[in-house]
Amino acid sequence: MSSITEDNAGQYGDSRKLAARARLHNQYTIAETAWFPWVAAQLPVKPGDRILDIGCGPAWFWAATAGLLPENLDLTLADLSPGMVDEAVARCSALPFGSVRGRQADAAALPFEDGAFDAVVAMHMLYHLPDPAAGIADMSRVVRPGGSLAVTTNGAGNMGEIYALTTIFGSAPSDPAAEAFGYDAAEQSMRSQFGNVSMSQHPAKLRITEPDDVFLALTSYPPGDSAGELELTKLRQAIADAFRQSDGVLEVRKETALFLSRKTA
Repeated sequence: MSSITEDNAGQYGDSRKLAARARLHNQYTIAETAWFPWVAAQLPVKPGDRILDIGCGPAWFWAATAGLLPENLDLTLADLSPGMVDEAVARCSALPFGSVRGRQADAAALPFEDGAFDAVVAMHMLYHLPDPAAGIADMSRVVRPGGSLAVTTNGAGNMGEIYALTTIFGSAPSDPAAEAFGYDAAEQSMRSQFGNVSMSQHPAKLRITEPDDVFLALTSYPPGDSAGELELTKLRQAIADAFRQSDGVLEVRKETALFLSRKTA
Protein backbone atom coordinates (compact mmCIF):
# COMPACT_ATOMS: atom_id res chain seq x y z
CA MET A 1 0.00 0.00 0.00
CA SER A 2 1.44 3.36 -1.03
CA SER A 3 2.10 5.81 1.78
CA ILE A 4 3.67 9.07 2.90
CA THR A 5 7.13 7.56 2.36
CA GLU A 6 6.58 7.03 -1.38
CA ASP A 7 5.81 9.11 -4.51
CA ASN A 8 8.40 11.75 -3.62
CA ALA A 9 7.98 13.62 -6.91
CA GLY A 10 4.22 13.93 -6.44
CA GLN A 11 4.47 14.75 -2.75
CA TYR A 12 7.29 17.24 -2.78
CA GLY A 13 7.27 19.10 -6.07
CA ASP A 14 6.32 22.05 -3.89
CA SER A 15 5.23 22.53 -0.27
CA ARG A 16 1.43 22.42 -0.64
CA LYS A 17 0.81 18.82 0.39
CA LEU A 18 3.44 19.02 3.10
CA ALA A 19 1.68 22.12 4.47
CA ALA A 20 -1.56 20.18 4.96
CA ARG A 21 0.25 17.78 7.28
CA ALA A 22 2.32 20.47 8.96
CA ARG A 23 -0.87 22.32 9.92
CA LEU A 24 -1.73 19.63 12.47
CA HIS A 25 1.58 20.21 14.24
CA ASN A 26 1.61 23.99 13.87
CA GLN A 27 -1.93 24.47 15.15
CA TYR A 28 -2.36 21.78 17.77
CA THR A 29 0.97 20.86 19.35
CA ILE A 30 1.16 21.23 23.13
CA ALA A 31 4.79 21.57 24.22
CA GLU A 32 6.85 23.71 26.57
CA THR A 33 9.23 24.44 23.68
CA ALA A 34 8.10 24.24 20.06
CA TRP A 35 9.73 21.64 17.81
CA PHE A 36 11.94 23.89 15.68
CA PRO A 37 13.43 25.93 18.56
CA TRP A 38 13.89 22.69 20.52
CA VAL A 39 15.94 21.18 17.68
CA ALA A 40 17.90 24.41 17.12
CA ALA A 41 18.95 24.51 20.78
CA GLN A 42 20.56 21.07 20.45
CA LEU A 43 22.48 21.52 17.22
CA PRO A 44 26.23 21.62 17.95
CA VAL A 45 27.01 24.53 15.63
CA LYS A 46 29.08 27.66 16.14
CA PRO A 47 29.41 30.99 14.27
CA GLY A 48 30.63 30.61 10.72
CA ASP A 49 30.04 26.85 10.49
CA ARG A 50 29.34 25.26 7.11
CA ILE A 51 25.93 23.56 7.38
CA LEU A 52 24.27 21.21 4.90
CA ASP A 53 20.52 20.63 5.22
CA ILE A 54 19.77 17.61 3.06
CA GLY A 55 16.09 17.13 2.30
CA CYS A 56 15.60 20.78 3.25
CA GLY A 57 12.05 21.03 1.92
CA PRO A 58 10.76 24.62 2.03
CA ALA A 59 13.28 25.53 4.80
CA TRP A 60 10.62 26.24 7.40
CA PHE A 61 13.10 25.18 10.08
CA TRP A 62 15.68 27.82 9.16
CA ALA A 63 13.09 30.56 8.80
CA ALA A 64 11.72 29.77 12.26
CA THR A 65 15.11 29.60 13.99
CA ALA A 66 17.38 32.05 12.16
CA GLY A 67 17.41 34.40 15.15
CA LEU A 68 18.19 31.56 17.58
CA LEU A 69 21.25 30.16 15.80
CA PRO A 70 24.89 31.29 15.81
CA GLU A 71 25.83 34.10 13.44
CA ASN A 72 27.25 33.86 9.91
CA LEU A 73 26.32 30.27 9.20
CA ASP A 74 27.25 29.14 5.70
CA LEU A 75 24.02 27.34 4.78
CA THR A 76 23.62 24.91 1.89
CA LEU A 77 20.02 23.86 1.24
CA ALA A 78 19.76 20.61 -0.72
CA ASP A 79 16.76 18.58 -1.83
CA LEU A 80 15.88 16.09 -4.56
CA SER A 81 13.05 18.44 -5.60
CA PRO A 82 14.24 21.55 -7.48
CA GLY A 83 10.96 23.24 -6.57
CA MET A 84 11.71 22.79 -2.88
CA VAL A 85 15.26 24.09 -3.34
CA ASP A 86 14.00 27.22 -5.08
CA GLU A 87 11.44 27.86 -2.35
CA ALA A 88 13.98 27.22 0.41
CA VAL A 89 16.59 29.58 -1.05
CA ALA A 90 14.00 32.30 -1.62
CA ARG A 91 12.79 31.98 1.97
CA CYS A 92 16.28 32.06 3.52
CA SER A 93 18.14 34.54 1.33
CA ALA A 94 16.89 37.56 3.27
CA LEU A 95 17.55 35.97 6.67
CA PRO A 96 20.64 36.69 8.79
CA PHE A 97 22.89 33.89 7.54
CA GLY A 98 26.45 34.36 6.37
CA SER A 99 25.55 32.83 3.01
CA VAL A 100 22.76 30.75 1.50
CA ARG A 101 23.00 28.50 -1.53
CA GLY A 102 20.78 25.79 -2.99
CA ARG A 103 21.59 22.49 -4.67
CA GLN A 104 19.47 19.74 -6.11
CA ALA A 105 20.89 16.54 -4.65
CA ASP A 106 20.28 12.86 -4.04
CA ALA A 107 20.85 12.16 -0.34
CA ALA A 108 22.61 8.88 -1.10
CA ALA A 109 24.96 10.39 -3.72
CA LEU A 110 25.75 13.88 -2.46
CA PRO A 111 27.55 16.17 -4.95
CA PHE A 112 29.97 17.54 -2.35
CA GLU A 113 33.59 16.87 -1.45
CA ASP A 114 34.66 14.75 1.51
CA GLY A 115 34.63 16.76 4.74
CA ALA A 116 32.95 19.76 3.14
CA PHE A 117 30.68 20.56 6.11
CA ASP A 118 30.95 21.13 9.83
CA ALA A 119 27.46 19.74 10.33
CA VAL A 120 24.82 17.94 8.26
CA VAL A 121 21.15 18.08 9.18
CA ALA A 122 18.58 15.57 7.86
CA MET A 123 15.15 16.30 9.31
CA HIS A 124 12.36 13.82 8.72
CA MET A 125 13.61 12.71 5.33
CA LEU A 126 15.61 9.48 5.63
CA TYR A 127 12.45 7.36 5.54
CA HIS A 128 12.02 8.44 1.92
CA LEU A 129 15.25 6.76 0.83
CA PRO A 130 15.30 3.21 -0.56
CA ASP A 131 18.38 2.60 1.63
CA PRO A 132 18.55 5.04 4.58
CA ALA A 133 21.84 3.52 5.76
CA ALA A 134 23.44 4.44 2.42
CA GLY A 135 22.22 8.00 2.91
CA ILE A 136 23.76 8.15 6.39
CA ALA A 137 27.04 6.80 5.02
CA ASP A 138 27.26 9.51 2.36
CA MET A 139 26.27 12.19 4.85
CA SER A 140 29.11 10.96 7.06
CA ARG A 141 31.48 11.29 4.13
CA VAL A 142 30.77 15.01 3.67
CA VAL A 143 31.08 15.78 7.40
CA ARG A 144 34.57 16.90 8.46
CA PRO A 145 36.38 15.01 11.23
CA GLY A 146 34.99 16.35 14.50
CA GLY A 147 31.78 17.45 12.79
CA SER A 148 28.27 16.15 13.38
CA LEU A 149 25.19 14.62 11.79
CA ALA A 150 21.76 15.49 13.20
CA VAL A 151 18.80 13.34 12.14
CA THR A 152 15.16 13.58 13.16
CA THR A 153 12.49 10.91 12.77
CA ASN A 154 9.42 9.41 14.43
CA GLY A 155 8.86 6.55 16.83
CA ALA A 156 6.54 3.59 16.35
CA GLY A 157 3.85 5.07 18.60
CA ASN A 158 3.76 8.43 16.90
CA MET A 159 0.24 9.75 16.25
CA GLY A 160 -1.31 6.32 16.56
CA GLU A 161 -4.75 7.83 17.13
CA ILE A 162 -4.53 9.51 13.72
CA TYR A 163 -3.03 6.64 11.76
CA ALA A 164 -5.64 4.25 13.12
CA LEU A 165 -8.09 6.12 10.90
CA THR A 166 -6.17 5.17 7.73
CA THR A 167 -7.37 1.58 8.01
CA ILE A 168 -10.29 2.90 5.96
CA PHE A 169 -7.84 2.81 3.03
CA GLY A 170 -6.40 -0.58 3.93
CA SER A 171 -3.30 1.02 5.46
CA ALA A 172 -1.63 -0.17 8.65
CA PRO A 173 -2.76 1.71 11.79
CA SER A 174 0.72 3.14 12.41
CA ASP A 175 3.08 5.88 11.29
CA PRO A 176 4.51 4.81 7.89
CA ALA A 177 7.57 7.02 8.44
CA ALA A 178 8.41 5.17 11.66
CA GLU A 179 7.93 1.83 9.92
CA ALA A 180 10.41 2.81 7.20
CA PHE A 181 13.01 4.53 9.43
CA GLY A 182 12.05 4.75 13.09
CA TYR A 183 13.96 5.07 16.32
CA ASP A 184 15.65 1.67 16.21
CA ALA A 185 16.81 2.08 12.61
CA ALA A 186 18.15 5.58 13.29
CA GLU A 187 20.06 4.46 16.37
CA GLN A 188 21.53 1.38 14.71
CA SER A 189 22.48 3.06 11.42
CA MET A 190 24.11 6.08 13.01
CA ARG A 191 25.97 4.06 15.63
CA SER A 192 27.23 1.69 12.95
CA GLN A 193 28.52 4.58 10.85
CA PHE A 194 29.88 6.88 13.55
CA GLY A 195 30.42 4.62 16.55
CA ASN A 196 28.31 6.93 18.71
CA VAL A 197 24.82 8.38 18.84
CA SER A 198 22.67 10.24 21.36
CA MET A 199 18.89 10.45 21.23
CA SER A 200 16.50 13.05 22.68
CA GLN A 201 12.72 12.84 22.35
CA HIS A 202 10.71 16.04 22.08
CA PRO A 203 8.13 16.15 24.90
CA ALA A 204 4.89 17.04 23.11
CA LYS A 205 1.38 15.95 22.21
CA LEU A 206 -1.45 17.10 19.95
CA ARG A 207 -4.87 18.37 21.09
CA ILE A 208 -6.83 18.61 17.85
CA THR A 209 -10.15 20.44 17.85
CA GLU A 210 -10.97 20.63 14.13
CA PRO A 211 -11.90 17.38 12.31
CA ASP A 212 -11.37 18.94 8.87
CA ASP A 213 -7.67 19.41 9.60
CA VAL A 214 -7.32 15.67 10.23
CA PHE A 215 -9.17 14.94 6.98
CA LEU A 216 -6.93 17.31 4.98
CA ALA A 217 -3.78 15.76 6.46
CA LEU A 218 -4.82 12.18 5.73
CA THR A 219 -5.84 13.01 2.16
CA SER A 220 -2.60 14.84 1.36
CA TYR A 221 -0.62 11.64 0.64
CA PRO A 222 -1.26 8.18 -0.85
CA PRO A 223 -3.58 6.43 -0.73
CA GLY A 224 -5.84 9.16 0.68
CA ASP A 225 -5.01 11.69 -2.02
CA SER A 226 -6.47 9.40 -4.70
CA ALA A 227 -9.31 7.83 -2.69
CA GLY A 228 -12.77 7.53 -4.18
CA GLU A 229 -15.90 9.20 -2.86
CA LEU A 230 -17.01 6.14 -0.88
CA GLU A 231 -13.67 5.85 0.92
CA LEU A 232 -13.61 9.59 1.63
CA THR A 233 -17.10 9.44 3.07
CA LYS A 234 -16.03 6.54 5.33
CA LEU A 235 -12.96 8.51 6.40
CA ARG A 236 -15.02 11.56 7.34
CA GLN A 237 -17.33 9.33 9.36
CA ALA A 238 -14.42 7.63 11.13
CA ILE A 239 -12.96 11.03 12.02
CA ALA A 240 -16.32 12.27 13.27
CA ASP A 241 -16.71 9.15 15.41
CA ALA A 242 -13.22 9.62 16.90
CA PHE A 243 -13.99 13.23 17.85
CA ARG A 244 -17.38 12.30 19.28
CA GLN A 245 -15.84 9.57 21.42
CA SER A 246 -13.25 12.05 22.75
CA ASP A 247 -15.78 14.82 23.51
CA GLY A 248 -14.68 17.00 20.61
CA VAL A 249 -10.95 17.13 21.38
CA LEU A 250 -8.72 14.44 19.91
CA GLU A 251 -5.69 13.83 22.14
CA VAL A 252 -2.80 12.44 20.08
CA ARG A 253 0.53 11.10 21.33
CA LYS A 254 3.68 12.33 19.58
CA GLU A 255 6.96 10.45 19.35
CA THR A 256 9.53 12.59 17.56
CA ALA A 257 13.23 12.60 18.32
CA LEU A 258 16.63 14.03 17.43
CA PHE A 259 19.57 11.67 16.91
CA LEU A 260 23.05 13.20 17.01
CA SER A 261 26.38 11.62 16.05
CA ARG A 262 29.88 13.10 15.95
CA LYS A 263 32.55 12.06 13.46
CA THR A 264 35.79 10.97 15.05
CA ALA A 265 38.45 13.69 14.75
